[in-house]
Amino acid sequence: MRLRHIEIFQAIRQTGSVSAAAQLLHVSQPAVTKVLQHAEQHLGFPLFLRVRGKLQATPEALELEREVDKVTESLQGVRRLAQSLRREPGQSLRIGATPALALSLLPPAIHEWTQRYPEIACELSSAHSRELVQNLLMREIDVALTLQRPDHPGLKAQALASGVLVALAPAGYWPSGEEGLPLPLQALADAPLIGLSSADPLSARLDSYLKAVEPPPRVSIAVQTYSLARAMVESGAGLTVIDPFTALGASPTTTAIRPLAPALPITLYAVTRATEPPPHTLNELLSIFSHRAQEQLDRLVGRT
Repeated sequence: MRLRHIEIFQAIRQTGSVSAAAQLLHVSQPAVTKVLQHAEQHLGFPLFLRVRGKLQATPEALELEREVDKVTESLQGVRRLAQSLRREPGQSLRIGATPALALSLLPPAIHEWTQRYPEIACELSSAHSRELVQNLLMREIDVALTLQRPDHPGLKAQALASGVLVALAPAGYWPSGEEGLPLPLQALADAPLIGLSSADPLSARLDSYLKAVEPPPRVSIAVQTYSLARAMVESGAGLTVIDPFTALGASPTTTAIRPLAPALPITLYAVTRATEPPPHTLNELLSIFSHRAQEQLDRLVGRT
């Protein structure tokens, strides 16, 4: 099938008729009919049958549709990449961050940066680490903030700050006087733990870390974002082990934070493309990110 065949095929599938497909594509009805007939002649079988006045896809067309969708997705990726390549350098800076960092670190850092560079537009987005890698490779963002170092030859990572994972629990969960002190790993034994989804890169590290705990924590709830884990703790559903940036967003009146012992370190990374120079203002932005991250980590010392 040619690309024009695919376009007509999908338009008819979406609208259910040749006339509606023509309106959708802003072409004449005879033009759609001609392309459809050419596609069916080229393939050697019909794509649609008229049933009760409407066009319905044949079984062969339904089989083709799976592969057609893949082609369409690839074409959309090409269009997005072309649009990104047309963007004027320095016109804007596009920043992506994981949900936890987007809520805790981005707002104060971006506010400071836009005051210094009011003439440069700033585009912010939030996605999980794997999506951020794809966004960078497709040139849809210029820099990604993540707690996971990417393993890709086309990307480079710069460490901005280092911290440790912390345990977050409802206020009063730990005995008075212990809040703020390092939490021994064995203290998580049989604890009602809000776990992380297996799709999260941190999940495997955390599982390995908790293997020494006997009996293991009771994980009856698993979440995909650290902010949701924090919200579950604030609701009183249990405790969780999350990054310090997310933990600091919890209310100090309803929650308590304790660093783990032995410590489980994490690093904040700024990820950019390795094959091209970064925007000229990026180094200063990363310096702001690093400073703001350290400020938050210092606050954690105050809370613990």
